[in-house]
Amino acid sequence: MKLALEQIRWDAQGLIPAIVQDAATQQVLMLAYMNAEALRQTLATGETVFWSRSRQALWHKGATSGHVQRVVELRIDCDEDTLLILVSPAGPACHTGAVSCFFRPLAGLADA
Repeated sequence: MKLALEQIRWDAQGLIPAIVQDAATQQVLMLAYMNAEALRQTLATGETVFWSRSRQALWHKGATSGHVQRVVELRIDCDEDTLLILVSPAGPACHTGAVSCFFRPLAGLADA
């Protein structure tokens, strides 16, 4: 069942979280946010475009680094308020140069 853009449950700021996952390895690469225009541009170009909450501007992933993410598949969760974007990445997802933004273990979990 496909979902229309109008059915997405945007948050109060008009955003939806987007989890980006490598389509080949299934590794979670990053979490970013999209507004309706970022999602439209992603669908039109086949590459991820996000909304930068800090810069308040659209952000085409890899536009400056060359590490674009070619969209393989877009999915939405059962509550229609989170996207999963399966991609074929052209390089690391993290601005640090790490493949994934999730490369640091959180200390203290063994004590919980």
